[in-house]
Amino acid sequence: MATAFLVRNKEQRVLGGHPWVFRSDIARVQGEVADGDVVRVASDRGQFLAMAVYNPRSQIALRLLSRKEEPIDRAFIFNRVKRALDYRRAFADLRSCRLIFAESDGLPAVIADAFGDVIALQVLCLGMEAFKADIVDALVSELHPQGIFERNDVPVRTLEGLPLQTGLLYGTVPDRVEMVENGVHFWVDVKEGQKTGFFLDQKENRAAIAPFVQGARVLDCFTHTGSFALHAAHYGAREVIGVDISDYACACATENARLNGVDDHVQFVCANAFDYLRTAQDRHELFDVVVLDPPAFTKTRAAVEGALRGYKEINLRGMKLVRDGGYLVTCSCSQHVLPAMFQEMILSAQRDARVQLRQVEYRTQGRDHPILPAAPETQYLKCGIYQVFK
Repeated sequence: MATAFLVRNKEQRVLGGHPWVFRSDIARVQGEVADGDVVRVASDRGQFLAMAVYNPRSQIALRLLSRKEEPIDRAFIFNRVKRALDYRRAFADLRSCRLIFAESDGLPAVIADAFGDVIALQVLCLGMEAFKADIVDALVSELHPQGIFERNDVPVRTLEGLPLQTGLLYGTVPDRVEMVENGVHFWVDVKEGQKTGFFLDQKENRAAIAPFVQGARVLDCFTHTGSFALHAAHYGAREVIGVDISDYACACATENARLNGVDDHVQFVCANAFDYLRTAQDRHELFDVVVLDPPAFTKTRAAVEGALRGYKEINLRGMKLVRDGGYLVTCSCSQHVLPAMFQEMILSAQRDARVQLRQVEYRTQGRDHPILPAAPETQYLKCGIYQVFK
């Protein structure tokens, strides 16, 4: 087996627990190796550090699998999948859950989401592609799903030298799957929906709004297929308006409202949320609860400043639309917008809106998306619940 030797002192990052080694941190590779192979990782002095998959085409050239010198084989993959599932069995509904969260579960660049009896799978790096069949077999052995569908249509695969592809990996998968999250029913488009079909990372945050929406008038901006909006209705809101720019998303959300029998007091508006917030403010509308759950405003560090301007605009307007004593639920899934940046943006919006905020909770992604303290990249979701006083 080949060994990748690191540049002097670059082992400190690995010893500190980070699961990535960048291409520029590798001094040399000794032995025969092909792109995607498993290699040993060693310091410049030859101290063993980890086992990893290697791809010199990628900026992240080494993705660590184990800090033990052990075989990386089918048995290893089965054990890692079982470990991931056993962790979630302690607290999660495995029929609406992220089953595998990549590096956080010791299976780098591997995502598996469960929707009812169906699993959506993504394998986003070359080294783990070789183990895809083993991952599928392990999931089948542990969970006996109806079907597993791959959603490897993610552009990052091209950086790894992998094709973009979707398709059936096991069993049968219908065009739509019914999933229940926190007692709310959703139709999930596993085959063509965004990402793997549904955003599971907000599951616990959606449940957290329950105490604040009883009898409330709620505005849910960037509603997508209605997740926060329908939770608000489920928890007793008297009127809910969901806003999304996508006609398709609004149609799906409307169907989900019918599925839950709440379409008489939940409506979805197809509009640009920025424009809707501005117009609602001009009309002097007020809501008991405003939810802001936008898509990522930036995919790169270079665009963070512009993203923060966008976040500030929607939060400032959102605060002005909340009645005195009502609540703002505001989120960001932009990885490059760090928690401190997000909180500073909230403070800036509060000053300009001339309101007073009281923090009720400051949350992150659900426990099925576990965070590695040594790898800040694994914590990307910010969710603040604030009471607004005027």
